[in-house]
Order: sequence, then C-alpha cells, then structure tokens
Amino acid sequence: MGNSARVGAQVAMDEINEVGGYLGRKLELVVRDDKGNPDEALKVSKELVEQEKVVATIGFCNTGNAMKALDVFQNAKHVLIVSCATGTVLTAKYPAAESYIFRNSARDQLQTQFLVNELVKRKLGKPALLVDKSGYGDTGLKDLEAALEKAKLKPHFVARFDVGTKSLDAELARARDSGADALIGWTVGPESGVIAASRARLGWKVPQFGPWGLSHRSALENSGGAVEGAMMVQTILPNRFLERHQSFFTRYNRLSKEATIGSMMSAAQTYDAVHLLLRAMFQGKGDLSGPAIKKGLENLDRPYRGVVTTYSQPFSATDHDAISANMLWLGTWQSGQRVYFYEDDAQKASVIRRKQP
Repeated sequence: MGNSARVGAQVAMDEINEVGGYLGRKLELVVRDDKGNPDEALKVSKELVEQEKVVATIGFCNTGNAMKALDVFQNAKHVLIVSCATGTVLTAKYPAAESYIFRNSARDQLQTQFLVNELVKRKLGKPALLVDKSGYGDTGLKDLEAALEKAKLKPHFVARFDVGTKSLDAELARARDSGADALIGWTVGPESGVIAASRARLGWKVPQFGPWGLSHRSALENSGGAVEGAMMVQTILPNRFLERHQSFFTRYNRLSKEATIGSMMSAAQTYDAVHLLLRAMFQGKGDLSGPAIKKGLENLDRPYRGVVTTYSQPFSATDHDAISANMLWLGTWQSGQRVYFYEDDAQKASVIRRKQP
C-alpha cells in the first residue's frame, strides 16, 4: 500500500512540475515511512509538520497509525488528506467544519454496507466474518455488524486472528462446520491471501468477499492464486476505454517497473489527492496556510477529472469524504488480474459516477 501510494504521488508531482509547478515553483515530495507502526506514525507526523514544515500531508495506509497521529495535524491546523486508510472514524473524530482531516478513499462504513447489500442481493443470510485484530479490524467489525443489523441479519460465525498469521485452516474449518453460506474476510492484502489459501485447502465453496485489501497484489501472491473469483470493493478497476486510466498506468509502470501494481487503489487515490491539493493551493492565490488550503478543498470551484473519478465538489464544510456509495464497484480476481465482477459494470464504467449526498 505504502509503496504504491508513494509512486502514485510521485507520478502526480512529476506531471505538475513538467508544466511549471505551483506559480512557477517546483513542488517537492517529502517522504516518510511510518513502517506500519502507530508510534512511528506519530513520530514522523511531528517531523513533517513541526520540523519540515511541509505545506500539507497526504497518506496513511493503516487506520490505527492514522488515528495515533490525527491530533498532530488537527492541533497545528495542518491539512491531511488520507488517500488509503479507510477506518470510518478517521473523518468522524472532529466535526467537519473544524476538521483539517480529509479523505479520498472509501470509508469502511460504505464498504461494509456495499458488501452486505451484495449478500442480500444473493440471498445469503449466514455470513462468516474473519477479522484481524488490528485497529482496522476493530472498527471494521463494528461497521460490519451495523450494516448486517440494518439488513436484519446477524453474523453467523465470527473469528478474530493476529496480523501476520500464516494459516487460518482451523478458523475456516469452524466457519464451514457452522453452516455459514458466505465468507467475509476483513483484513489487508497478505492476510486476505491467507484466508483464500485456507479456503482452497479445505475445499469450501462458499463465495469469499472482502474490502479493498483483497485486491492487493500481496493477496494474490500469498494465496498462490487461490483468490481467483474472490470479490472485493473497489473505487477503481482498469478500464482501457478511459484515456485517463491509460495515461496514469503507463506513467506509473514506467516509474515503478512493477509487473502488477501492489495496490492499485492506493496508487490512483494518492495521485488524485496530490492534484486535488494543488487545486486547493491555487484557490488560495499564494496563501499556503492550513486554513486557506482547508477552505480551498471545501470550495473547489471546478471539477477535477481524476483517475478514480471526476471530482465535482468532493468536499464541503460539512463533509470531508470524497467518495460516496454510488462510486463503488464489485471487483474480482480473474487469471491474476483485477476485473469488474459484473459485465454490465464493465460496459458502463466509462460513465463517470460523481459524488452523491
């Protein structure tokens, strides 16, 4: 996730600097690695805001890391755009009118409701939930339970597991024996692959669903290809009919040399976040203070045609989440590639889905 986000940001920076930067000044990308550790996330956030005095910050791939550091940005009136982490709480901690925290990834509340809607559509009423023990898992489980309750459903089986586990055979065997008719694995890429591999070894044929982490390359690699047919929530899937996609992926691959992008959503969302930030900076007419950038993001005066979508007033003084429920797709793994699950979606994908209230 982090590497894909970094490369996506660099692609955007290179594009911007090639055409003159900001008011004739080249932009510089200042990179810090939080190492997936909340304490390190707090440390490097302070470095960026207090020592480097960067104009604004984009990033965070882990909800627990972001939560540990949010106060650093809020107290300094320093804009943070979360381009990867999806924990619902991140943009809910402070009232939007006062908050300096923005996000252009799909919050878990949307993803969980999307998956539950898919269960209802398929008449699957006994889901097994396998959830990791991270902060991401804690908040995701709450959102899953709330979405199921809204649909008048209950989890049929729940198991929690440690991040880094190499096998979930025992947990999936218990889920299978419970009579569950669907499987939702709530975790990031590597462990999503572990779930798929265990499911394959057991020969359990129920459909496997997951959040965006199931689309990471690590899920494919850790499963040995067993994620084939598994379904996940996506804000973007490759679409050769969209020129913006082709341009971005070409430049990304040229810079990264990856055969398969590690986390396509991390890359594209971070790329878009850089361009959204630039547009807010231009609206400040030279004022690069946190309040000015915040005001610019909340009042973008023209749409931005990004890679993920066309952003038309993505933020406001009452809403700091750029992605709405209508902008999500159901993706799947097919022959080692991320594709639309529904052929109808693939055919309609060139019609831009803009944010709805």
